[in-house]
Amino acid sequence: MGGKIKSWKKRWFVFDRIKRNFCYYGDKHETKLKGLIYFQAIEEVYYDHLRSAYKSPNPCLTFCVKTHDRLYYMVAPSPEAMRIWMDVIVTGAEGYTQFMS
Repeated sequence: MGGKIKSWKKRWFVFDRIKRNFCYYGDKHETKLKGLIYFQAIEEVYYDHLRSAYKSPNPCLTFCVKTHDRLYYMVAPSPEAMRIWMDVIVTGAEGYTQFMS
């Protein structure tokens, strides 16, 4: 879901464990960078059990990534994809914390 305009748009995410971030793009060719989320900014990753994501195209597959600055609502294409993405994001963020210790 968009940050300023609360509408749902397809985005392509690239997870980079070396740079400790993940980027998202407006196209699958990775030419239109839309944003960047650093692991150190991630506070929480959770399933949207409250269904607070406004008009989600698929509420059962909606999850949230909470950062210092923003709450990102995301929809996965399947339950398996949702679990994998949530695990990858949490693992990346926790890995960053361990790296800093």
